Amino acid sequence: MLPLHTDDILINTMARRILHPNHDSVPKNFCRLPDGYGVVKIGVSGSADLTYSGLDAFERAKEVGREIARAGAIITTGATTGFPMYAAMGAKDECGFSIGFSPASNEREHVEVYKLPHDYMDVVMYTGFGYSGRDLLFVRSSDAMIIGPGRIGTINEFAVAYEDHRPMGILEGEWDTDELLKLIMDSAHRPNPHVIFDPDPKALVERLMAMVKKIKEETNLVYDNHDGWSATGKNADVIL
Repeated sequence: MLPLHTDDILINTMARRILHPNHDSVPKNFCRLPDGYGVVKIGVSGSADLTYSGLDAFERAKEVGREIARAGAIITTGATTGFPMYAAMGAKDECGFSIGFSPASNEREHVEVYKLPHDYMDVVMYTGFGYSGRDLLFVRSSDAMIIGPGRIGTINEFAVAYEDHRPMGILEGEWDTDELLKLIMDSAHRPNPHVIFDPDPKALVERLMAMVKKIKEETNLVYDNHDGWSATGKNADVIL
């Protein structure tokens, strides 16, 4: 019998992999925002390499994802490994919906050049803008952000969200990322009321969801449209 090639071993391993029964299930509940805003999207940012974050980081990431799905929100990530991938896994545990924003321009580049996975993502958006450009699109496509343990890419995503005053939850833990971000905020001398800190994933997601809903209700961009859902209906006086 001839020995199996590496590709054959990979294919056989994937075929034998036993998934959580919910990972292939249809997403359950979606939490809709006020008229015209669709479903809440919460981005999860964190290190693709959890070597320096402690073993607790893996389970904390999954619990963040589970709470996002339980809240009826969509989880968005940078379509990468590490903390974001485990958060997406947690969301799929609860039949959640997952969107990944890849730095690559297509599927082959995503896998072969960037060496990134497709695991636990329902939709992958191929930005083609590399890591820094991907970060911008990822953050601005999310209604709120959760920041876990991370390195320079995570800090970049934090900075984009901070500049945009996007609702943001910093997950406190054994890592030092939360303390570093506090130092950055203090040094910036630019107060931002939309940043919260919490060690509890459930409380963090609940507080973020409440903040997103409040902000959307207060800054409704389309008003005086007596036709309800129609963007072209009569009396749509002002669209900002």
